[in-house]
Amino acid sequence: MMRGILPLLLAIAVVCADGGCSQKVDREVVIYTSLDQVFSEPILNDFEKARGIRVKVVYDVEASKTTGLVNRLIAEKERPKCDVFWNSEIARTIALKQQGVLTPYRSPAAEDIPETFRDKEDYWIGFSARARVLIYNRLLLQEQDLPQSIFELTEPRWHGKVVLAYPLFGTTATQIAALYVALGRDRTEAYLKALNANNVVIVNGNAVVRDVVVEGQFPLGFTDSDDVNVAVQSGKPVGLILPDDKGLGTLLIPNTVALIKNGPHPKEARELIDYLLSREVENRLAFSEAAQIPVRAGVEKPPNVLDISAITWMKVDYQEVAEKIHEAGRFCQTLFAR
Repeated sequence: MMRGILPLLLAIAVVCADGGCSQKVDREVVIYTSLDQVFSEPILNDFEKARGIRVKVVYDVEASKTTGLVNRLIAEKERPKCDVFWNSEIARTIALKQQGVLTPYRSPAAEDIPETFRDKEDYWIGFSARARVLIYNRLLLQEQDLPQSIFELTEPRWHGKVVLAYPLFGTTATQIAALYVALGRDRTEAYLKALNANNVVIVNGNAVVRDVVVEGQFPLGFTDSDDVNVAVQSGKPVGLILPDDKGLGTLLIPNTVALIKNGPHPKEARELIDYLLSREVENRLAFSEAAQIPVRAGVEKPPNVLDISAITWMKVDYQEVAEKIHEAGRFCQTLFAR
């Protein structure tokens, strides 16, 4: 009996060695993202279903936004747990490149994304953008009363009426760093001091800015275009101002995606990055409540989504913005001490 079984077992072993045995192998990928879960989760779920790759997600906390995830990635640098970083802004993604957390990947899905939104060494790629805007309550402010520039907000008529997210985190920190690049340190810090002297109200995050303006606690605040659109689509009495359209320009902040160096699932990570950089995802983010702005031409979008070619955008080098994040943060931490 054993004489017959042994050759059979050997034959099975040879067939399996040649790839003849089928065995289900679970594929997975780990992504950290600071894009609001309500917008990112449906896209990641669809990728999971379409590709058969289980997606494990770590989302941000609104108050600390990108900063918390960035610090976690730096802490895990020697033994990464994450494969892909999907950041809702750009400056701190560039900081991760400088920290050696990222590795280059040139995605074929990104070939038609403008060079402005691509790292020259392929460490990150930008897509679907938001604008840094002013949100106002239409029941409290009339059209003729609206400011056209962020610099008007230091005037006495806006004393104690303007809300700003704590400027050490998220897109607010990026905006302050961008001002350092566009205006220089002295002019930017003079402006921030004037805002503070005018009793600007500091809150925990852009969503809080939106909510207190929606509720009529304050007439005006700094936030992102997606936060305003969520409120508008919900029928709230708010509007959006693109500040400095005839001057410095409105800051545009793209999402960024990057491959983590020595991540545990590199093949699946590249597949996920290719998916996120597809025109399909830009289209979905444009038609979502986030109303994000496609950075490339020809991506279909609804009429309420801003056109990247029709706005005066602030002209800054994102690399330089990233280099100013810490300097701007130190000053803001002292000025807006809590």
